[in-house]
Amino acid sequence: MKRICGSVVLVLLLQPALAQDYNFWQTLAEVGVTTRKDKNGYTVEKPVFSKHLKSWEGKKIKIKGYIIPVSEVGDQEKFILYSLTFNVCYFCGAAGPETIIEVEALEKISFSSKTVWMEGVLELNDSAPDHHMYRLLSAKLVHPPSSSARDSQHSVR
Repeated sequence: MKRICGSVVLVLLLQPALAQDYNFWQTLAEVGVTTRKDKNGYTVEKPVFSKHLKSWEGKKIKIKGYIIPVSEVGDQEKFILYSLTFNVCYFCGAAGPETIIEVEALEKISFSSKTVWMEGVLELNDSAPDHHMYRLLSAKLVHPPSSSARDSQHSVR
């Protein structure tokens, strides 16, 4: 009986870490926005992260998306990872800020028009205006989960 209870507890503890491999974008969507005036009187928006989302801050995550380069040429250490295909342009207003994450990779990553899997430490930003509200730090390119495991879960759009 102790062995069964211990196994159940272990599975329940590992479930969030395993589940996030497949569609962490749903977790990043757990955000609201408040507006306030800054010291110069301008109206600024500030993200309000859910309790569940805050529980992931500082933890290693895996996320699948499309690379949006921030430089015109060459491989990138800093880029944007986007959850949607390029024809649904975030910068054109077709999607919200929860669909992108700012990436700081350990090594330069080559551009690809196909989806990539990245792994890194999640940072939630609600105060630094020079950065996006989501950042993936110390990131690296990783292999996708096996197709049988991926097919048993909902995939990222």
